[in-house]
Amino acid sequence: MADLPTIPTFITVHLGAPNAPAENVTVAFSDYIKNVASSEIYPNWPQEALRANILAQISYTLNKVYTEFYPSRGYDFDITNDTRYDHAYTKNGEVFDTIGLIVDEIFNNYIRREGAVEPLAAKFCDGVITLCDGLLQWGTVELANQGYSAMDILRYYYGNDIVLVENAPLADKTQSYPGVALSRGSFGDDVRVIKNELNRIRRNYPAIPAINSATSVFDAETEAAVRSFQQIFNLTADGIVGKATWYRIKQVFAAVKRLSELTSEGLTIPEIERVFRTELSVGDQGVEVEAVQYYLAFLGYFYPQLPPIPISGFFDDATRDAVFTFQSVYGLPVTGAVDLATYYTIEREYRQAVSQLPQNYQSAIGEPYPGRFLVEGDRGEEVRVIQGYINRIARTDPAIPEISVDGVFGPQTKAAVIAIQAQLGVEQNGAIGPVEWVEIIMRGSQI
Repeated sequence: MADLPTIPTFITVHLGAPNAPAENVTVAFSDYIKNVASSEIYPNWPQEALRANILAQISYTLNKVYTEFYPSRGYDFDITNDTRYDHAYTKNGEVFDTIGLIVDEIFNNYIRREGAVEPLAAKFCDGVITLCDGLLQWGTVELANQGYSAMDILRYYYGNDIVLVENAPLADKTQSYPGVALSRGSFGDDVRVIKNELNRIRRNYPAIPAINSATSVFDAETEAAVRSFQQIFNLTADGIVGKATWYRIKQVFAAVKRLSELTSEGLTIPEIERVFRTELSVGDQGVEVEAVQYYLAFLGYFYPQLPPIPISGFFDDATRDAVFTFQSVYGLPVTGAVDLATYYTIEREYRQAVSQLPQNYQSAIGEPYPGRFLVEGDRGEEVRVIQGYINRIARTDPAIPEISVDGVFGPQTKAAVIAIQAQLGVEQNGAIGPVEWVEIIMRGSQI
């Protein structure tokens, strides 16, 4: 079976016709696409027209790279800039911000035909001066103005058997985007890695504020650091690590690490060590299992096809049966094990169920967890509710300090949460996730 395509880190461009004596330049793949798109299309075109054109350009280029079109013919480059053969590439050419932002988001997406492996050799021309049997660039504008999506446009020109491959792996083994944006309240290894990388980038870009907590929770400090990074690198400054921000952090982190090679700076333990497992199955135990059981138990109140399960922290046969059922209902591979895709789907469905609850609703397992980690700096009714339960526990447990029930997650609340986490034997990050939430509610309800 042929290897699946990967996204090259760099691409070598021949500045002329294949047989013409000309300079070769090597540039980052995403920078090449930005240059080509800025040379061939207009930044004020509708967004869906821009996306369709850029996806065609990416796919065409990846097809040339994947099939080794030029190297297999004895050339020492990957592609040319002669528009009789390939894309228009201008050395040191201007890149438009609108186009650059789109490329950052979709540079490792491409189109292919159903059943094929290789990216589509997506032919196109301007559709005004030249016509071809492929995508007409000016025609995409008309279709976008009629309400066509980017994929609708591509299928209009290339056929209905075109499929989109998203988030293809990078050839340099860069950690792939997890598929879910990280934001305040997110949790896990991906958050911890991003925090470590931003702190390392900060040595070269001191305007980025320090992240002092090395925990796995996306807190207010992380949000501030992400927002500052985005401002520096001309990304949408929303404090959320979406796909474009994820890969830009990875790119800048790799660059600053390379700059430090003379000081023998290598990988550190926090960069390579995983704290949380990527799959849970029968026999596993711990807080991660407890979190999954909590989600499934709650969903079971609304979806009778899910069998009831205890929240024990032990992945037993009953938990496996609930996972089997959930995977079957939601079209996931039915394995009975909780991989990342299953976990993200469970978490998403839980959040949706909570968002649709009537006000003041209570279930048989207490106040519903809000669906994201509560962290220092948060405010609102959810914080006030959990503070009340913490105080119930504090009245009978001298190890837990009493706090103000004011709906503000401040230092007092964080200290109380850390004390509870110490008793539970979980990461003492001062944030309230599903494990802490259910333990606090259950303990507080018994008093």
